[in-house]
Amino acid sequence: MLVAADKFKGSLTAVQVAERVTAGLRRVVPGVEVTSLPVADGGDGTVDAAVAAGFARHEVRVAGPLGDEVTAAFALRGDTAVVEMAEASGLQRLPAGVLAPLTASTYGAGELLRAALDAGARTIVFGVGGSATTDGGAGMLSALGARFLDADGEPVPPGGGGLAELASADLSGLDPRLAAVELVLASDVDNPLTGPKGAPAVYGPQKGASPEDVRALDEALTHYAKILEGAPAPGGAGSGGPSGARDASGGGRGAVLGARAAEHAVSPGAGAAGGIGYGALLVGARFRPGIEVMLDVLGFAAALERAELVITGEGSLDEQTLHGKAPAGVAAAARAAEKEVVAVCGRLTLPPEALGRAGIRRAYPLTGVEPDVATCIADAGPILERVAEQIARDFLV
Repeated sequence: MLVAADKFKGSLTAVQVAERVTAGLRRVVPGVEVTSLPVADGGDGTVDAAVAAGFARHEVRVAGPLGDEVTAAFALRGDTAVVEMAEASGLQRLPAGVLAPLTASTYGAGELLRAALDAGARTIVFGVGGSATTDGGAGMLSALGARFLDADGEPVPPGGGGLAELASADLSGLDPRLAAVELVLASDVDNPLTGPKGAPAVYGPQKGASPEDVRALDEALTHYAKILEGAPAPGGAGSGGPSGARDASGGGRGAVLGARAAEHAVSPGAGAAGGIGYGALLVGARFRPGIEVMLDVLGFAAALERAELVITGEGSLDEQTLHGKAPAGVAAAARAAEKEVVAVCGRLTLPPEALGRAGIRRAYPLTGVEPDVATCIADAGPILERVAEQIARDFLV
């Protein structure tokens, strides 16, 4: 039995979901062998999932999205680091009731990446999602040595709104260690930077952006990408990152980003986490669906070999689940290994045929036990144990 579920956002962490499911199963079948492998898709909870899988937790003080210091963590095992941008720049780092769509910065996320480099990381899985920011990764790049200046030669204000004042950009001073690491951009979204499906239009309203703010952010990020076309490239990483590929202008020192800046702006994942994906692509990151990356990092394949039944899940099994969320990734991998999969969730909006196409035989929502949604959120743990008891009766007895 393998429990590989994501968090129930706002109620239970992925670790707690595994604990509650295990408790419910063992209440019906006391001797059942259960392997817990909490999972995440690159968003908030990614570091916790890595720590649960045996990575060491490292805490550092970095800038939060509004500049105030916060304690953030990354995970490290050997020379592989898992860095979660939401640890530094996520919505949960904003003061209660405060949203800052125009001014929130990813500077702290860049500081987290630098801390991972300081710790000796040679491979960095950069999980992005749950951000408070829409700055195209400019703050992150600034923390790593880039310069973004206005017409007077002064640093532009933080946040996506400040990029409207951008007159020049220079990436030649980026931390040279970036050229020697494998940087993997792990995300569950493939949006471009701007446009109707871009970061401001699709995700800006979730961060408090009004329609006017969305237009301003889209224009600012479009301007940002245009300025970057003429920006001096990183001395080492600017020639294409760790792969060493040269850009159209020849690569190496003295080169500008050129067409690469425009190409990255429309690449899948550029719009992830308010455009921090774009900043990561500029320094040579390779985009991969977050759940695929995390299953590799967490050792899912080895755990799957020993399992006869896989229990996955997340807070809401809905249409978004089918597009790169953790349960869909777990189910796809399990189906390829001819393992049976069931899911637990807070609420369920997918019909059985959609679940079947995703490789999930059956879903067990908390609302099937307790119809009141507020009660399910408040008492998710005990209700989930009752759900797990039903799974045990259906599949283990």
